[in-house]
Amino acid sequence: MKSLWRAILSYILRHARVLAVLFVACGPADARPLHVRDSTPAAETIVDGRNAQYVVRFDGWVDHAASRMDITENGKVVEPLVPTLDSEADVLAASAPELAPGRYQLHWHAKSIPDGDFSDGFIPFTVAR
Repeated sequence: MKSLWRAILSYILRHARVLAVLFVACGPADARPLHVRDSTPAAETIVDGRNAQYVVRFDGWVDHAASRMDITENGKVVEPLVPTLDSEADVLAASAPELAPGRYQLHWHAKSIPDGDFSDGFIPFTVAR
């Protein structure tokens, strides 16, 4: 029975050493900003006022709870958005009431996973009736 426990302990220690070497060799991930792959509305598009869905797809995973979105007009927030917590890992999505005709920007402030860095940007769009 002692030899069985020694074999198990040896197995665990050997694999723990391998994992430790891999962790040290790989090191932490380099921080990098998130980039937008696509969005709804797309940049510089004209949408009708009934568009109430806002989606930004990134090239990496985002922390939904720590990220935010809002709609601005002339530099002022006109509609704060609450990102949906159960959207895909690389997506910030939110809904909002209809907007009046005008020129707006969808502002996003996203925290990346796993490095925790924040990136932000604007997606300009126009609402027409």
